[in-house]
Amino acid sequence: MTLASDQKEGEKSLSETSRRMLALRDTVFAEWERSVRGAVEQAAELRHPVLIDTLPVFYDNIAESLSKGHMRTHGADHTTVAAEHGGERARVTSYDHVALIDEYQLLRRAILEVLPREGVALGAADVVIIDASIDAAIKQAVHAFTLVHNGLRERLAAALTHDLRGPLQAAATALDLIVRMEDVSRIHDVAARASKSVHRMGGMIGELLDSMAFHGGQRVPLDLARFDVRELAAEVQRDVAAHGPDVELAGTSVLGWWDRKALRRALENMLSNARKYGAPGTPIRIKVDEVHQRLLLTVHNEGEPIPLGEQEDIFQMYRRAEAAARGEKQGWGIGLPYVRTVAESHGGSVGVDSSRERGTTFVIDIPVDCRPFRSAPTLA
Repeated sequence: MTLASDQKEGEKSLSETSRRMLALRDTVFAEWERSVRGAVEQAAELRHPVLIDTLPVFYDNIAESLSKGHMRTHGADHTTVAAEHGGERARVTSYDHVALIDEYQLLRRAILEVLPREGVALGAADVVIIDASIDAAIKQAVHAFTLVHNGLRERLAAALTHDLRGPLQAAATALDLIVRMEDVSRIHDVAARASKSVHRMGGMIGELLDSMAFHGGQRVPLDLARFDVRELAAEVQRDVAAHGPDVELAGTSVLGWWDRKALRRALENMLSNARKYGAPGTPIRIKVDEVHQRLLLTVHNEGEPIPLGEQEDIFQMYRRAEAAARGEKQGWGIGLPYVRTVAESHGGSVGVDSSRERGTTFVIDIPVDCRPFRSAPTLA
């Protein structure tokens, strides 16, 4: 089974090398996990679903690209899967740039060591594609990692500028009064007000430091419950199909801990987007998968692709792809940003894979059990 971000069914169109690579996914990641926990200090104590993150999808993308004539040229081609990995590393872990690059380099080594050891003959062209995939992923992941950290710094600066200004001004005013006061009996009262403002600032700075420890961020309050997400998808499928295009449902039952209401609304928003921008007369497809304790909830539609340069913009509040903004499609541009907030609040991410040949696929990629990650920050 392929987990590639284009949500294509089956492996009939893939080469023998691609199929063997897919079959060895777990073996490669077992090797990678051992090496990354030993070599990357920040990875040593991470829970498995956080460590594995979006990498299985990226790995399967690479496998697809090894098939001659396939529409994907390398593993990070026209998809945000690597960028979402970098964003999650910035939000959910204590990684730095070096750790992020190291784990991709270790993934390259695991692929190039495990596959030949298991009898998969990699040609020179295959190695070039694997190298190109890893190099492109590093570039995209580091770029996203930097953007997230810049956003966190901007949020901290805004908090310092806005929230601390009031008590700081109050303390300064009180101290100025004390310097000029001749009535000793009033000095105690004014000094008490200054002390109160200083202690208030101390408390706010403490909160900011605590926030920085968790990387800060606004998030959706979660009411976590245990349920089968495929049953939820079936409910949404029936509701949407009653007044829209055909909606297909594939995949397996996945039982886990999520916020049912938030996840339902996120799925409805993805389907609404697919219905609005999909090619008329073509079905929409929901797929539910589980890999390495991660839920992959995807929605696919055919139609005009989202240009590569606009794939990040569609997740920003009140912004839509330029083609959509110029057209007659109505909307505030808040649906996909909400989907991102829900995914990030569950300790995961949302990504997109879009090209003219493959269509457009959105994927919510989150831990199956989100209880340990309910404090995950978001930047949506």
